[in-house]
Amino acid sequence: MNGAESLVQTLVNCGVEVCFANPGTSEMHFVAALDSAPALRPVLCLFEGVATGAADGYGRIAGKPAATLLHLGPGLANGLANLHNARRADSPIVNVVGDHATYHLQYDAPLTSDVVGFARPVSSWICESKSSLAVATDAARAVQAARAAPGGIATLILPADTAWNAAEQPSGPLADIRAAEVAQATVDAAARRLRNGRRTALLLRGPALRGAGLEAAGRVRAATGVRLLCDTFAPHAELGAGRVPVERIPYFAEHIVEFLRDLEQIILVGSKPPVSFFAYPGKPSWCAPEGCEFSALAQPHEDGVAALEALAGAVGAPAQSTARVVLELPGMPGGRLTPSGVAQIIANLTPAGAIISDDSVTARYPLLQALGAARPSTHLPLTGGSIGQGLPLAVGAAIAAPDRKILCTHGDGAAAYTMQALWTIAREKLDVTTVIFANHSYAVLNIELQRVGIGAAGARALSMLDLHNPELDWVQIASGLGVEASRATTCEAFASQYSSAMKSPGPRLIEAAV
Repeated sequence: MNGAESLVQTLVNCGVEVCFANPGTSEMHFVAALDSAPALRPVLCLFEGVATGAADGYGRIAGKPAATLLHLGPGLANGLANLHNARRADSPIVNVVGDHATYHLQYDAPLTSDVVGFARPVSSWICESKSSLAVATDAARAVQAARAAPGGIATLILPADTAWNAAEQPSGPLADIRAAEVAQATVDAAARRLRNGRRTALLLRGPALRGAGLEAAGRVRAATGVRLLCDTFAPHAELGAGRVPVERIPYFAEHIVEFLRDLEQIILVGSKPPVSFFAYPGKPSWCAPEGCEFSALAQPHEDGVAALEALAGAVGAPAQSTARVVLELPGMPGGRLTPSGVAQIIANLTPAGAIISDDSVTARYPLLQALGAARPSTHLPLTGGSIGQGLPLAVGAAIAAPDRKILCTHGDGAAAYTMQALWTIAREKLDVTTVIFANHSYAVLNIELQRVGIGAAGARALSMLDLHNPELDWVQIASGLGVEASRATTCEAFASQYSSAMKSPGPRLIEAAV
């Protein structure tokens, strides 16, 4: 057994079932070791940003880490944007990053780089294996770190000689570092705040936004009238009929200020205070009302679900939430296709239990509004603001939940960042329907151009935000990458194509010309 074989078997022993990979020369022994571990599914990605984004999507849905396999510092660097998004989502990921053999680093070969320096901003745990005898224990520690509440990115750097030199045996799993218990005094303090007569909101994130956590929050609201809020880009949220309704904080600063203006207290449950996504001249960065008091029921590493259940008991909440989203499907539109028309059709035709990987940028507002009262679904948005996450996220979600329909809604400019994910979707025969909102523009940047105080922009400036000349042809792009594709310019055509995609398993792409 060599170091790479001990690593692969340790990953399997620790419950890692998938590896999203883009390997190179220094990772060849890991690649060969895959033959000895059929329980670890290798998924080839044509770009490292697809591998890291797919690991994020897998982690959000499966609730446990996948591995990535990346080639040296430049390979890791190619995956950093979606690792940034994954870090903002608290997704569990184990990065395995190959490096030059320990004795080769002294020669400063062309691919030599500061791998630790690349990894540090996006990793909660980093280890450089120094010996093939230590690789297995390092791998077990990496999985433990990735699984530690609330979830983190563990980066294990594997020099080539530690992969090919002899090892003794794989390691078994280490105990999980579970979410910490919230003190009863903290629960009691939150209960007192809810009884003090001040206008209050619970700002929910993480497990508090789904399942038992969301139910407990709904019970607290039934007893106290507290508002339930979530972040603009809450990493994993439950939408649709039958769910406890939650208000989503808007995106733009002035809208956040208006949204929160009546609040006197905000109690954080695994979340942070709301701030503006960017700084703008003459607009606030801190968006809470003056004098609004913040307190925490649960920090991100603490058990927010148990804390909400305890809080429900402390305030004498009923056994069930009294407020539920009522199914309210919009009418089917006709005529020229618009973002609102696409959203209405999606809301009408998407089956219950679908997972929506959403990188639709400006089109997300009508989409979220329509899905909010549609059949129940799971929403995975762009968390860290680095566009190009939607398609890779859909890859990981589809592998984590092969029995659920995956819908990827994507702006055309953002999709161009990681279009290589379509090849992986085709190769793995994933049940992913991708809808490209094709407006041939970085539309959100046209808005931002005005918001940052730019006056009349000239033709050269506007050309930096324009995706015409030539236009991206998503039907040809998808077809070339192995995905069945079509284009719709009317609501009727889109409805027909989308209905067909929902009824048939397998990869599909629809270019919605809006």
